[in-house]
Amino acid sequence: MTSVATTCAYCGVGCGILATPTGPRSAAIAGDPDHPANRGKLCSKGTHLGETIGLEGRLLHPMIGDKRASWDKALDLVAKRFKRTIAEHGPGSVAFYVSGQLLTEDYYVANKLIKGFMGSANIDTNSRLCMASAVVGHLRAFGEDVVPASYDDLDAADLIILVGSNTAWCHPIVYQRIQAARAERGTKLVVIDPRRTETAEEADLHLAIRPGSDVALMNGLLAWCRAHDALDTDYVAASVNTPDDFWDRLGDGSDLWSVARACDVPPADLRRFYELFVAHPRTVTMFSQGVNQSQRGTDQVNAIINVHLATGRIGKPGAAPFSITGQPNAMGGREVGGLASTLAAHRDFAPENVDAVGRFWAAPAMATKPGLKAVDLFRAIGEGRIKALWVMATNPAVSMPAAARVREALATCPFVVVSDVIADTDTGSFAHVRLPAAAWGEKDGTVTNSERMVSRQRGFLALPGEARPDWWIIAEIGRRMGWKQAFSYDRPADIWREHARLSTYQNDGRRVFALPGQGRGGNAAYDAMQPFRWGDVPFADGKFSTPDGRARLVTVAQREVAAPLPRWPMTLNTGRYRDHWHTMTRTGLSPKLARHREEPLVEVHPDDAAALAITDGGLARVATPEGDSLFRVAITDSQRAGELFVPIHWTDQTSTGGRTGNLPRPLVDPHSGQPGFKSTPASIAPVATEWRGFIIVRGHGATMPPCMWATRIAVPMGVVWDVAGNGDAARLDALLPAGDRIEALDHARGSRRIAIVQDGRLAAALFITRSGELPPRDWLVAQLAEAAAAPTLLAGRAPGVQADRGPIICACFDVGMTTILTAIADRRLTDVAAIGAALGAGTNCGSCRPALAKLLAQPVEMADAS
Repeated sequence: MTSVATTCAYCGVGCGILATPTGPRSAAIAGDPDHPANRGKLCSKGTHLGETIGLEGRLLHPMIGDKRASWDKALDLVAKRFKRTIAEHGPGSVAFYVSGQLLTEDYYVANKLIKGFMGSANIDTNSRLCMASAVVGHLRAFGEDVVPASYDDLDAADLIILVGSNTAWCHPIVYQRIQAARAERGTKLVVIDPRRTETAEEADLHLAIRPGSDVALMNGLLAWCRAHDALDTDYVAASVNTPDDFWDRLGDGSDLWSVARACDVPPADLRRFYELFVAHPRTVTMFSQGVNQSQRGTDQVNAIINVHLATGRIGKPGAAPFSITGQPNAMGGREVGGLASTLAAHRDFAPENVDAVGRFWAAPAMATKPGLKAVDLFRAIGEGRIKALWVMATNPAVSMPAAARVREALATCPFVVVSDVIADTDTGSFAHVRLPAAAWGEKDGTVTNSERMVSRQRGFLALPGEARPDWWIIAEIGRRMGWKQAFSYDRPADIWREHARLSTYQNDGRRVFALPGQGRGGNAAYDAMQPFRWGDVPFADGKFSTPDGRARLVTVAQREVAAPLPRWPMTLNTGRYRDHWHTMTRTGLSPKLARHREEPLVEVHPDDAAALAITDGGLARVATPEGDSLFRVAITDSQRAGELFVPIHWTDQTSTGGRTGNLPRPLVDPHSGQPGFKSTPASIAPVATEWRGFIIVRGHGATMPPCMWATRIAVPMGVVWDVAGNGDAARLDALLPAGDRIEALDHARGSRRIAIVQDGRLAAALFITRSGELPPRDWLVAQLAEAAAAPTLLAGRAPGVQADRGPIICACFDVGMTTILTAIADRRLTDVAAIGAALGAGTNCGSCRPALAKLLAQPVEMADAS
């Protein structure tokens, strides 16, 4: 069948994909060699998208409460309730909470409906949680939210600085491009991150700074540049406004020794970083959530931009500050005004902009001021000020800080609508109406990636059940509320053309964002659209989007990092895993992606673990002033002592623990409203259990086991639940299906093994032990696909000796650690390339290459020890 060129569903890299349908709900996935963002490469998540496009768990019909409804009935109810709420309580009583997973066309219609016709700016997005501080930092410095960089700059840079970005895991294709530049032209790499991530492992220099000390670090760098004649004074004089007291205020605490003390790094390492920066004018500083997700995020962004402006490292090849986004269309949402603090087409709420956009839309009720940002929005719901909420393509009951408070707010909201592709989500459980949205592979529209590259997402699968595109659902509500002409779109191309026309409407060139020519193309041109980047090379002429055309240095000062609290002596950091995404509604369906990190782990430094009697592989409870949750323990010296790291992905649907959203406080940056997820006071304590084990079930309908610890893991043909708890484990028997039962008991070890066979095939297995060993699960999982059950089911292995692959290191090719270590020893492999040639590991997305490099040392160390 013919391949369809589309764009990946995951991060902000914006990789092109060729999807070739192989059946009604299946497709072969490959990287698009002609797409400039990835040149044919894909990470592990993109590679395995084909495992996530089935109909498991899909919401296929409109639902009112727990009852299926027609589209007409559901849409009429939503329109009626929003219209009545506005009439009775005013436009400020309604809100939308949307997502960087929406396409630009979806985003545009949602923003137009609420800001131009409902009269409220209470539309915010989960992008507020990711990059709002970068947006405000850009506005303060440049006068417009413009990322002044492209991936081509990585190819031309002599020095790349990664700040708060585990690029090898979170943006693997960008990391490959960085590594290629290092190999081809000797580009230096500096990683600034409190954790020694796999990105940091391969850097020329890693600065494991104290969380929250970024401003001190960058102010110190700027002071060093000034002291060593590295400022571009001509550029500053021509293109940059400098506050009168800027340099005087910079001097306080910016000497090398003070900065080293503030950041808790060796002065020699700090000096080396500063010297590298001065010696390499072609510098790209790429930053992500480690900078943005802070109560000082905006100042941290401006501290980075200040350095680039003052040294003239902007608007030139290989020289730029580069905010890399986390979602596939966070940038598109910024373009259309999907944030509560912006209007549309990079306009703010200045009266002349409200007037211009209102005329363009022929809007009857323009919002005239910014709306409520995410944290304030959900607080307003809890306080009863927001009475009707529409959530689109996101899961705030999991992802918001203080998630327990968000759930309490949703439970009290008089009317909640959720548009989603998944039937059962933590947020959907609070919905009065659920609307089935089209998913990736079914949707048609555009996305904008981190480097301002616009690409098409194209459908290659039929819409299942009664699912509909988000833009259609929103437009239908607009029509049913009485605005038929304004929302009379027939296709995404209609919306794209209107969006493009608005970008150029009364735009005299002061705004970089513009889509000239795109508003005139026909449907065929839209269908055939090739990737393009708006903005050429922003600010190459030294002109910026401010009233006087000059950039602005912004005075920022390091605030004292709070000392540990007696009850909460540790600092909690949160983030992503390599092979999972957001709340796992998609990646949680993929057996291959599940293998890299099967459970939510709390990473603990060995000294802290020893002091608190915490054991590797045991359970521990992480608590903060906001809440607590259980995690599996991973002891690692990649953590700074006194600090913890937990992942963001697990939900009520997938685990009894790992509820990271319950832990951060709802404290935000005062400028951007972005929550601080990276530095929460915390404590940790071990949790004992009497037994542990696992349940394997064929099919996907297994329910959550009733025990203290249960985590769902997707496997081929079924599901595994990792379990642990106290009391009688016999209650887990209720999860086993009917069938022929085989059982073995070992009273001495407190072990119990049960297999259920249906029609000669393995249907389920339950293995529990109090003090004994559990077999590896791989062989038992493979039995789910066998036509006949093996006679050794209760042994958990085939007759004879069977090799254990160990934990999966390479998700792309399903290669385990034991397999790799054996190959290194037996075949005398000496580098990562040799491992790739022998096993394939590391030859696709490359995100496992740092882990492979670490494994290469192990056989040598073992030999030396003997």
